[in-house]
Amino acid sequence: MPPKNKPSNKDRFAVILAGGKGERFWPLSREAHPKQLLALFDKKSFLQHTIERIKPLVPIKNIFIITNETQAAAVRKQLPKLPRENVVAEPCGRNTCPAVSLAAALVGARNPAGTMAILPADHIIPKKSEKKFQKILEESYDLANRGQAIVTIGIRPTAPETGYGYIKLGDKLPPPKGRKPYKSRFHIAKKFIEKPNYHKAVQYLNDGSFRWNAGMFVFSFGTIKESLLKHQKKLHKACEQWFKIANQPLKLKRRLKKDYPKLDNISFDYGIMEHAKNTLIVDGDFEWDDLGSWPALSRHLKSDSEGNCSEGDPVYVDAARNIVFDARLKKNRKPIAIVGLRDCVIVQTDDTALFAHKKATPKMRDLIVKIARSKSHKHLI
Repeated sequence: MPPKNKPSNKDRFAVILAGGKGERFWPLSREAHPKQLLALFDKKSFLQHTIERIKPLVPIKNIFIITNETQAAAVRKQLPKLPRENVVAEPCGRNTCPAVSLAAALVGARNPAGTMAILPADHIIPKKSEKKFQKILEESYDLANRGQAIVTIGIRPTAPETGYGYIKLGDKLPPPKGRKPYKSRFHIAKKFIEKPNYHKAVQYLNDGSFRWNAGMFVFSFGTIKESLLKHQKKLHKACEQWFKIANQPLKLKRRLKKDYPKLDNISFDYGIMEHAKNTLIVDGDFEWDDLGSWPALSRHLKSDSEGNCSEGDPVYVDAARNIVFDARLKKNRKPIAIVGLRDCVIVQTDDTALFAHKKATPKMRDLIVKIARSKSHKHLI
């Protein structure tokens, strides 16, 4: 008997949101070279790893990157095999709901029957977890393609994190009729919750029925178009206009420059997910980390007996639980000596250095603002 044909993936699309400003990992990340373009652990950047993870599921010609005008050239340089027109730059930042609306226009213009995944550019999914992630994403594509659902991937909490939104699990979705059951666990998404305080985060962790909102969504073009019409009429109107010229890059660029400054700054969670009644959540049963700040590096770097983690070759005396990252060119590296410090982050680049207490790293944005106002230092942004 001839082998059965594998299901076609020509209707699958992926849109990577890659327009971050590069504030939380300053001074290594800069406005023109933010976190998603960094290679912290090997020779590939976060963005390149994101593309590698989805290539088995999505044709390269069906992958779009939404970034900004400052970073577009660097994105294209890192992804030479991606069609040039698949890197689309927003003229200004307006949060994730306009970005998803633009994604819908791009995908719909290519294939109105398309199903798209919206994925962040800068998360970590270890190599050993990639197969699990791919299976969950593949089944999410299938489910979203079969109905009018918006599927989101939720991550089981491992700590009472206050930096993530949470999703309350509802009833488990029954197996699809007339076909093999999914291996992944799908539930009704009962409630989307903003970033909680520590007390609430502890409750959610102990409850067992809450998941972290990882910002990963799967839906068809028809579904997102209908959702925009119901909940974000202004964006729906803009999406329709972009759809008409999405395959004409120069016309689209001019139109975005005209439209974007007038759009509301609104997240996809707030603009769509908190209002939609057709949302499902799939258990993200794989290792995941959004690596949101310098202290999070300690989860991925080897530590010494005192809990010090480092990239480079520092010298410690009476020091504990520090993170040291030497990002200088190897020819420029000199030993970094740390004496008597606890719970600090020390980052050295070729043109500047950062010394901060771990608890103070949420103030990185304040630091960036102050540096940007300085005539002698603003080149470091």
